[in-house]
Amino acid sequence: MTTLPHSLCATILVSLLQLALSWPKSVTTPPLPILPLPSYSQLKWQQREVIMFLHFGVNTFTDSEWGTGKENPAIFNPTGLNATQWVDTAVGAGVSLMILTAKHHDGFCLWPSKYTDHSVIGSPWKNGHGDVIRQLVDAAKPRGVDVGLYLSPWDRHDPRYGHDKEYNEYYMAQLQELLNNYGSVREIWFDGAKGSNAPNMSYYFNDWFSMVKELQDSINIFSDAGPNVRWVGNENGFAGKTCWSTINRTSLSIGNASIVDYLNTGDAKGTDWLPVECDVSIRTGWFWHKSQSPKKLKKLLEIYYNSVGRNGVLLLNVPPNTTGLISETDVHRLREFKHAIDTIFSINAAQNCMVRASSQRGGHASVFGPENVLDSDHLWTYWAPSDDDDKHDYWIEFRAINDPMEFNVVRVQEAIGLGQRIKRHQIYVDGEMVASGTTVGHKRLHRLERGVVHGDKVRVRITGSRGVPLVSSVGLHFDPFWNPKGK
Repeated sequence: MTTLPHSLCATILVSLLQLALSWPKSVTTPPLPILPLPSYSQLKWQQREVIMFLHFGVNTFTDSEWGTGKENPAIFNPTGLNATQWVDTAVGAGVSLMILTAKHHDGFCLWPSKYTDHSVIGSPWKNGHGDVIRQLVDAAKPRGVDVGLYLSPWDRHDPRYGHDKEYNEYYMAQLQELLNNYGSVREIWFDGAKGSNAPNMSYYFNDWFSMVKELQDSINIFSDAGPNVRWVGNENGFAGKTCWSTINRTSLSIGNASIVDYLNTGDAKGTDWLPVECDVSIRTGWFWHKSQSPKKLKKLLEIYYNSVGRNGVLLLNVPPNTTGLISETDVHRLREFKHAIDTIFSINAAQNCMVRASSQRGGHASVFGPENVLDSDHLWTYWAPSDDDDKHDYWIEFRAINDPMEFNVVRVQEAIGLGQRIKRHQIYVDGEMVASGTTVGHKRLHRLERGVVHGDKVRVRITGSRGVPLVSSVGLHFDPFWNPKGK
């Protein structure tokens, strides 16, 4: 047998070592997404969590909810209107998007539209030279607050209503005014509300949507049927206990009362990403009425847990009064609301725990470890279990290092940028189940019915999922305002 020279052997060994060192290191990639996925604009919208509606117009001065369309524009006279106060109120409440009723069902326009004189043009406010939309936009921009607009399809004033071609031309002309003249509009609101005696009218929704996207392609369009944000199906501010951001748009139509349950829950097999917006007013009515007061803090927190805490965005209506200001009672209640949310969620009892999981994608050296659920990125860092996790028993567990954990709220969030996945989940404290639910999505909040619990070990189990679950954040919080009955 021929023996290789030592020098040649050494050369071969060096070459092999160099080849090994130059070979690309194996870095575990993220899992494939589960379709459908949200757009960039939808992700930004979801992270706002709480946004504000401003119902304002002639109804404010007539003590009405639905105007007749016969109101004299001269009754609109908010002598102390201060849009900066509106924006200050929003900022103080942690709100970054304000949606104004540019036109409600009565047809009165809060801007000087050149297509009708039923507007601020006929008002004594600013001698007919006022523009509520302009004032809001100018006040919001320097504070970093975005603006949205509601343009009611139903118009009880304009004589073109009931004549399909003429009215749709009028409506689209006003859309062009709003989206061409007031800068970036982040959300536009359409609905199917109209009275039972209203004339028959076909709205050219698809034409409207196309026009909106042509003029502002990053805008989110809200309606019963999207195409970017869907109605929750009620005006109580409650999303379904099961709430998918996915749904089939082909099953939706605007103004169809038979689909409200479907809107409320979404569809695990849906082919469209259409997250839910939960609209409710801080008062009984949508417009300001002297006889009404804001909801109690306890009620607002209940709404928050059942909207934001069920994978929705809360659209809270705060109506300006006849002076043109948000009433001080409402301002005070919003401050209380923001303070309460900050108090509840500012401390996470899981933060100082040891954390482990059933498995980890790519092994312990990868970037998909369970510690990711305790960082500040609730979207793009996450715990991902192994694809071959035994029997798909996915869990993440927190162990107290010193004193037992004390909490009455459990927060779970998914990395929705890669799709909504979780179908069922359970929460255990020291081996005893204290909460369970179905979907998670952007955020799921459980207020524990038994009240405050103390424990050394908390486990979140994912018992049903579309593909492997991706958990982006977990929190164990104490809500001092939560007092379940009998506790």
